[in-house]
Amino acid sequence: MDAQDRRTARKVAAGAGGSARAVRRRPRDRRAQIAAASAEAFGSFGYHGVSMEDIASRLDISSTALYRHYPSKYALFREEALRLGGLSEEAVTLPAQLRERPAEERLGHILDALIAASIANRRSAALLRWQNRYLEDADRQILIDQLTATDAVVRALLAETRPELDGADRAVLAAAAMSVIGSISDHHVSVPVRPLTTLLRAACRSVTTSELPPRSTDTESVGASEIPLTFKHELLLKRAVELFHERGYPNVSVEDIANAAGLPASSAVYRFYRSKGDILAAAFRRAADRVSAAIGPAIAASDSPEQALTTLIELYVTGSFAERDLTFVYYAEISNVPTEARTVLRNIQRLNVEEWAKLLAAVRPELTAAEARLLVHAALALVVDLGQWLGPDNPVCSRRRVIHLMQLILFGRPAI
Repeated sequence: MDAQDRRTARKVAAGAGGSARAVRRRPRDRRAQIAAASAEAFGSFGYHGVSMEDIASRLDISSTALYRHYPSKYALFREEALRLGGLSEEAVTLPAQLRERPAEERLGHILDALIAASIANRRSAALLRWQNRYLEDADRQILIDQLTATDAVVRALLAETRPELDGADRAVLAAAAMSVIGSISDHHVSVPVRPLTTLLRAACRSVTTSELPPRSTDTESVGASEIPLTFKHELLLKRAVELFHERGYPNVSVEDIANAAGLPASSAVYRFYRSKGDILAAAFRRAADRVSAAIGPAIAASDSPEQALTTLIELYVTGSFAERDLTFVYYAEISNVPTEARTVLRNIQRLNVEEWAKLLAAVRPELTAAEARLLVHAALALVVDLGQWLGPDNPVCSRRRVIHLMQLILFGRPAI
């Protein structure tokens, strides 16, 4: 047997006998795989709910191998957040051949590019929407600059296509379109890429070409009424949600909640709730039950599916405006609810969306069930996005205007 034969025999023996250890080759795109897996984990479970060991386990590699690529969990988080922000900047960069085209064509191209980027990064984009508060100040400013630059391009093109709009109204329509595009990261409704693109494009067009209702000259007062100090369990819920919204759930202690509610010690909290997670679950359950409870009466009191859904939109917006903090905290912090309670909440939300989607499908029979659910999610997300991006009490995104925009997303037109 010559040398070549011996080498061949050794290779065969190693592969067939199993006694020799197989060599595992490191994939060339390992770093990209790590980034994608970490972003999906952060989006699903929150920055503080994921460890380097969790990410390594998802990839079936050791923590040591993971640290060879990234020195820390924060380094992973930062890189993916800024990568996603950079993608939005790239999407609004027009190719040279389009720069002299009509403004409407340029706006359409940019919205399509943003939609494509959102679809391609759907499983990781929740990180950008709900976890960016955990970036360090300097890094968060970079992200803000990236997103501001993206928004500025959309607003500038709206100024060209809709010169009758003032700056505030352009801000509302740009934010609404970006909310529609980004909303697909908040849920798992599956629609093939081509119809998904068509659906998002149509919803964006309905929004960007709409005539907004006049701004209200009166200050809208829909805040929740003051809770008497004797209702300690109610006060605990209210103060806890405020703190979760302000600081983020992981950065709030039971002692912080007790102090905010005027209780003498953190132990007093446990007379009402077993844990910080149970406080969060109780607040979410009330909000979910409120939405559920409205469905039956709205349908019974309406003459048509459109009228019923219009009533539900109005009730939802009014309730959300009364509890702005809770609406945001639900999207950002639901991963911190205890598992059993989170399953219950997800089921309630799924059923609520399903009922809305059935009404929408009756109004728009051309939609599949999945497409109707996707539009419902987009309309619901709009409420929290406008409040976060433009300010909770900003008159340019009043209840009347938000209701109007939700109707456009769902019906493709104002409600009849």
